[in-house]
Amino acid sequence: MGYRLGVDVGGTFTDLLLINEDTGATFTAKVPSTPQDSSIGVLNGIARICDESNVNPQKIGRVMHGTTVATNAVLTGKGAKVGLITTAGYEDTLQVARSFCPGGLGGWVTFVKKPLLAPLELTIGADERIAADGGVVRPLDEEKLKQSLVALKKKGGIEALTICFINSYVNNLHEQRARELAAEVFSDVPISISSDVVPEMQEYERTETTVVNSYVRPQVSTYVENLQNALSDKLYRDTQLAILRSDGGLASARTAAESPVNLLMSGPAGGVTGAIYFCQRAGYNNILTFDMGGTSTDVALIQNAKARVRRETIVGDVRVRAPSVDVRTVGAGGGSIAFVPELTKALRVGPESAGAVPGPACYMKGGEKATVCDANVVLGYLPADVQLGGAMEINREASLSAVQQIADAIGIDLMAAAEGIVKVVNESMFGALRLVSVEQGYDPRDFALVGFGGAGPLHANALGILTDAWPVIVPPGPGVLCAYGDATTQLQDEAARTYLIMAAELSDTQLRDDLHSLRELAGEVLRSDGIAAEDQEVVYQADLRYAGQAFQITVDFSEEQLLAHGVGFLTETFDREHEQLFTFKLEDGHEILMIRTVVRAKSQSIAAKAEIGDPEAVLDQCVIHASRFYYEAQWHDAKIYDRSKLHPGLTLAGPAIVSEMDSTTVVLPGYLATVDTVGNLLINPTTTHKTNK
Repeated sequence: MGYRLGVDVGGTFTDLLLINEDTGATFTAKVPSTPQDSSIGVLNGIARICDESNVNPQKIGRVMHGTTVATNAVLTGKGAKVGLITTAGYEDTLQVARSFCPGGLGGWVTFVKKPLLAPLELTIGADERIAADGGVVRPLDEEKLKQSLVALKKKGGIEALTICFINSYVNNLHEQRARELAAEVFSDVPISISSDVVPEMQEYERTETTVVNSYVRPQVSTYVENLQNALSDKLYRDTQLAILRSDGGLASARTAAESPVNLLMSGPAGGVTGAIYFCQRAGYNNILTFDMGGTSTDVALIQNAKARVRRETIVGDVRVRAPSVDVRTVGAGGGSIAFVPELTKALRVGPESAGAVPGPACYMKGGEKATVCDANVVLGYLPADVQLGGAMEINREASLSAVQQIADAIGIDLMAAAEGIVKVVNESMFGALRLVSVEQGYDPRDFALVGFGGAGPLHANALGILTDAWPVIVPPGPGVLCAYGDATTQLQDEAARTYLIMAAELSDTQLRDDLHSLRELAGEVLRSDGIAAEDQEVVYQADLRYAGQAFQITVDFSEEQLLAHGVGFLTETFDREHEQLFTFKLEDGHEILMIRTVVRAKSQSIAAKAEIGDPEAVLDQCVIHASRFYYEAQWHDAKIYDRSKLHPGLTLAGPAIVSEMDSTTVVLPGYLATVDTVGNLLINPTTTHKTNK
């Protein structure tokens, strides 16, 4: 009997999910995160979950892990000191960038550019040149490069090195040789070359991406190595550690340490993957997700049980060419601070957050400002005596005092102020949901809405009303859903090449041959991680545009679709997507910019079983006690239910509150909640029930 463990490290808590691979039985746990060394929190969590589940740690064969180590290094500016080697004459690539200043017409007046991740004083030029067709224009001057490398090392302090030469994506001969020479001088420094990290055209994006890879590589490598060693000591030597990628797949510990630029959106990707896992099993393939935590809310659109994947990742001011789940973030969370500007006297909420420390006023950790969490306490949505099973103490009086300050500043009563705070933050999240749906040509009413995260289920019913997306789904363990996503996905890697060819000039045979060579390249990475060729599955992708456009759309297709329809399948699919986004399509002029293969380990038959109550229990046996909450300017009597006791035969009528270990769900008046066979909590209007779209 074996077990797999999903671990998601957040800013405040580390969430864990243990799954019995034979029976599907699950166990969950939450422990405080340890920012100084995240691996300590992970090990503490393993000790707790194994103790509470009475499972021998040595039976855990796989650990799947979502991490924010790379993200935090970029956001805090505490990555490695990076040296950069470019083609001579292109040392200013990062400085020039795209010559764009964010903001309006006068944006350049106030724009303050952040320091380069690879500063100019640590950048050198190599005397070499590769042509656009891959031919050698000027051979690499090895002797001169050696001298420059020695001089660069004397400047001291370099912790990672990046090599990015012009046109190396079509011929990486010079980059590979430069890496060999650099390794002789910088023997103890990790070296990243652009043709390995992102072999794609566009010089600035390729340089920036490779530099970011170097910038976070030492921290990620150290973290992964320390965690792997600790797991080997605590569990056993053959325990497999995998890290969640930004695109929702898993990377082995070795691959993650070498290409950490693919981990920048590791955290949000876990929640999306977990939502797909539960909703697909319940028959809901088209969903909108919103993951509401303490500081922000991440939203995404899922169609046909597949997350939309962007070919770039944005973290703060850094934009890199790496695939990531198309997640949009808004500064609206449980800890978002409410305030009233002196000039306008209009209520505002966020994006500033109270964070974990001092936190919302109700947590009594020093916070005095009103937050969304405090407003929920005042309104009765967060009952002070049952939140998180009583494990977290909530001081209602502190929340009342904090929200009263907002009420006094506006000149309204306390309850109106609290309800106003919640409505403002709901509108912020609704705006983010419109970004991924309406503004991309999708009608939210054609999707179900999935709310998770520590605060998501509190606002899920209200967001369902705003979007008119039904049912509203609250998955099992919504506060630890990211850990579910980590534990239920598979190893994945990809290989790509720049193509730059008109579709009309491309034969089906040539495209198949080129894709097969990329398949071999990507498959080799998985084979080196112990995944045999027969245990791999492949998805092909191509980036297309109409000739002359400055953007492209990615088309997914299979070997079978390519054999049946040829290149025409790509252009027809692109036309449909283009029309969906921009309301028009053209008859010809299709240009293929990139092709790639995504290879992943085949899904293993495992079905995590959520906790569902005794099927003989009646509704009254699931009640914890009576309560009340404030909604639409009046108080409503409500019952508080224990979610672990609910089962598919029961229907709760709002107003009601459903409490569980890691979150609280509010069912508003006029709505019904049921439990499906998977364990999802489904909320629908009492009068108009909409089935899966």
